[in-house]
Amino acid sequence: MTIPLSISPAVQSALDEGWPVVALESTIISHGLPRPDNLAAARRFEALLTEMGVVPATIAVLDGQLKAGLTDDELVRVANEDIPKLSVRDLPIALARGGSGATTVAATSYIADLAGIRVFATGGLGGVHRGANETFDESADLTVLSKVPITVVSAGVKSILDIPATLERLESLSVVVLGYGTDKFPSFWLTDSGYELDWSVPDAKSVADVMVSRDALGQDAAILVANPLPVQDQLDPAVHDRALTDALLMADEKGLSGKDVTPFLLQTIVGLTDGDSLAVNLKIAENNIRVAGEIALSWSSR
Repeated sequence: MTIPLSISPAVQSALDEGWPVVALESTIISHGLPRPDNLAAARRFEALLTEMGVVPATIAVLDGQLKAGLTDDELVRVANEDIPKLSVRDLPIALARGGSGATTVAATSYIADLAGIRVFATGGLGGVHRGANETFDESADLTVLSKVPITVVSAGVKSILDIPATLERLESLSVVVLGYGTDKFPSFWLTDSGYELDWSVPDAKSVADVMVSRDALGQDAAILVANPLPVQDQLDPAVHDRALTDALLMADEKGLSGKDVTPFLLQTIVGLTDGDSLAVNLKIAENNIRVAGEIALSWSSR
């Protein structure tokens, strides 16, 4: 069976000519932002790259096709249709049924790699969940990144996760983690999680240098570029800490577990911060997209 991968003409032309391309996930559009703001944000994300001279490749699954690069009509579908989130394990089912879905970090990385795209911008990476020593709850993002040689720009992982355990797993899985202009790992809404990184880089060219070295060594694992928000743009730490504590307590009182915990925490934190966390989400996405664009430009110039 031929892989049902559909690469848009603009993305295919860029790949053929060696022009810069950046993959974008679709889960943030379908599940991460409210309608109709999500469609405006999706268009804005793509426009940011286009303005930099970089070709955007939003990734999704539509009608049983893996999509690398969407038309505007397809963006509208992702934003407005009630479609599920798809991780890598869900892809065979979606394809067999001719279904549609928005791609997580894991699925986006996998599809982008199939298409030959080397740089991917997302908001926050999935990781090891709190209490994973009992539940074994760990995002597929981590294991997939151990198998695909893509460079992912992320604002670390959300503070609702077990950050030190996530960093340990990334090390065990041989995923390179680079602090972008920092030696501190960011925790999504906050610039500094309090955990130090072994390696940092000052600019996009330095990331591209590491990509070259990784390829020369024949290593398959991803490079994770941990890109923190500027301090002035982060969520107020006091507001964050209060909201996180209250949200975790509420989840415990409801007896939530497994995959029900994260969506509840994220939605609850939006309410507890009066929407401020959602506004920071957008800043994070745009900040990561710009850095990913700079990396793609540096990579393509080699």
